[in-house]
Amino acid sequence: MSTNDTFLAVFLGGKNNPKMVEWNALPEAERNARQQQGIAAWKAWAEKHHAAIVEMGGPLGKTKKVDPKGVADISNLLSAFTVVRASSHEAAAKMFEGHPHFSIFPGEAIEIMPVLPIPGG
Repeated sequence: MSTNDTFLAVFLGGKNNPKMVEWNALPEAERNARQQQGIAAWKAWAEKHHAAIVEMGGPLGKTKKVDPKGVADISNLLSAFTVVRASSHEAAAKMFEGHPHFSIFPGEAIEIMPVLPIPGG
């Protein structure tokens, strides 16, 4: 994978986010309808950017943290990821403007960062 033009997009959304609380309070039929709308919009976004998508990624499950103390279950805001190629950091970020993650679904934000070469690699 080239690292000069490769970017990791991390989708963020917390369980206590007001948009998520509102989403979960919707009647099931309305929530399901919005979910179907969101899935269709996400697929349309992916089709529009298919040439730039290196790895579609997907939703992230429960998190385990490993540190010198051992392994622990934790919670964080990471909810999904995608890897894209773009001519610049700015161009990669612009690909995610208006993304269904937060325009339809109750996601909070998407953070985009360059994938850098391993030092000395």
